[in-house]
Amino acid sequence: MKLLDRHIFANVAGTCLAAVGVFTFILLLGNALKDLLGYVLSGQLEPETFVRLVGLLVPIVVSYALPGGILTGVLLVLGRMSSEREITAIRASGVSVAGISAPIFFFALLGVAASLAVNFHFMPTARVAYQQELDQAVRRNPLSFIIEKTFIRDFRGIVLYVGQKKGDNTLKDFWLWEVDPQGRVRRFARADEGRISYDEAANNLVLTVQRAQIEVRDEKDPENFAAISGAPAMERATFYLPLDRVTGARTTKPKPRWLTWTQLLDEWRSLGAPDPSLTPDGRQERERQRMKVQIAFHEKCATAFSVLSFALLAIPLGIKVSRKETTANLGVALALAMGYYFATVVVGWFDNKPAFRPDLLMWLPNLGFQALGIWMFRKVDRA
Repeated sequence: MKLLDRHIFANVAGTCLAAVGVFTFILLLGNALKDLLGYVLSGQLEPETFVRLVGLLVPIVVSYALPGGILTGVLLVLGRMSSEREITAIRASGVSVAGISAPIFFFALLGVAASLAVNFHFMPTARVAYQQELDQAVRRNPLSFIIEKTFIRDFRGIVLYVGQKKGDNTLKDFWLWEVDPQGRVRRFARADEGRISYDEAANNLVLTVQRAQIEVRDEKDPENFAAISGAPAMERATFYLPLDRVTGARTTKPKPRWLTWTQLLDEWRSLGAPDPSLTPDGRQERERQRMKVQIAFHEKCATAFSVLSFALLAIPLGIKVSRKETTANLGVALALAMGYYFATVVVGWFDNKPAFRPDLLMWLPNLGFQALGIWMFRKVDRA
């Protein structure tokens, strides 16, 4: 029996780790392209900084890749064993489905422990370090936001165009449009020459232009050209572009999901401490903030225990379906994982409704998968 357990454990562990690696690579590539490609192309990230940032992304994506990878690995191993009649031979020798599943459940419990460690320590630590590293990299080279002969839309509500950039801070043929949320121009400025600098204290790009032509439109009706008012050429004009709109405001308080285990507990206790000076609205807001901390805590736990839920469902599914093809099993695993994460997204819609206890609702997808897995497990065991 020990030989059989080692055989199943070794196969499941090797395949699951390989699947986790594949999912990690896919998610890592997607996140790197989405978050970092623009900075790399604009020259704001040096190669070594890019490598460090990609390395910090690994614990972040592993928290999502681990449950799906274990689900895929169990399906692949048991599907192959079932299609090659190994499961039939094992059961004919008197081993029950529960006996076959024991080493898989043991590995799944190890996966739960690993996922808890990632969700409550490695992922939050890496996330904060990633944000700080990216923020510092961008702020070290803020002038790289200005790219010549390109319409720059990084600044919300502002469109820039620079015909030529000489050196690091000299601009030629400078154009600026300030637009409303509907994309209509409210103000327009053009200058032949200007200079750009960085105000680190205010985190602003400062554009100082020479001989600027400025045009102001009616804010209520920007498309009414009869109401356009212009100003004579100004010898000197200054524009301030807040980098907070691009890099995010400087803050020392991370999101609840970025907190470690001890930080979440400290935040939860702090928000629960009585404060007589709070108004009723303040107490209500404090309760909402405390609920967000509880949601983050339960979400991390539920995601970790989804490893066990996926394994419980994958065992009878892998035995029953008997697919040897990797592609088919991978498709089934992806469909199940997407269904689980879609359910968690739906539950997340109630995060602003404390009366519905969205923190406890985070466990519903797990309970659903476990109920389905137990039903299928019993059905396969009786077959």
